[in-house]
Amino acid sequence: MKKMEVTIRPESLEKLKDILAKNGVHGMTVYSAMGAGNQNSDISKILELSGGQFHVNLLPKIAVITYIEDERVEKLISEIVDELSTGNVGDGKIAVVPLETIVRIRTGESGSKAL
Repeated sequence: MKKMEVTIRPESLEKLKDILAKNGVHGMTVYSAMGAGNQNSDISKILELSGGQFHVNLLPKIAVITYIEDERVEKLISEIVDELSTGNVGDGKIAVVPLETIVRIRTGESGSKAL
């Protein structure tokens, strides 16, 4: 089992949800995030507020976490890259990490049964 963390542009969320659903992945956690990567110097702005000046270099992002079987990883990565890549800096990242165990709290099921 793997934990897949996908950080994307907000406008890509519906496409990502479609890709996951098409591949039988229905459980996910979605949250708003702010981030900067290679475009860091391109988005730097000075924001003036009542407390003073602030250097802002973060863009809005969406972070999605899901848990998947090992055999789904490569296909999902390939489809996500194919569908969500704009060719521009800031498209996002996919991180896949091994998952030692997972337990469904409601039933106590563990392992792939809990997915």
